[in-house]
Amino acid sequence: MANVVVIGIPGDPQLYLADLKAGTVTPLSPQAGGTLGTADQLRNAGATIVKGVNLAVAVGSAEKAASGLFDG
Repeated sequence: MANVVVIGIPGDPQLYLADLKAGTVTPLSPQAGGTLGTADQLRNAGATIVKGVNLAVAVGSAEKAASGLFDG
């Protein structure tokens, strides 16, 4: 099982690295020319890239997610 997830949110050019084991989220700058850098360019151009996750939903607040509500 993966313990780290790379997250990108539409409208936000920053990528984030979520370390599930440590419970942290930090900004991530991918290397230009690498596959993650290429994926980042594609997603900033509007592509959606999914690998190794089976549920990912953006919600407006932690309270909404904790209540089981998502308006995706």
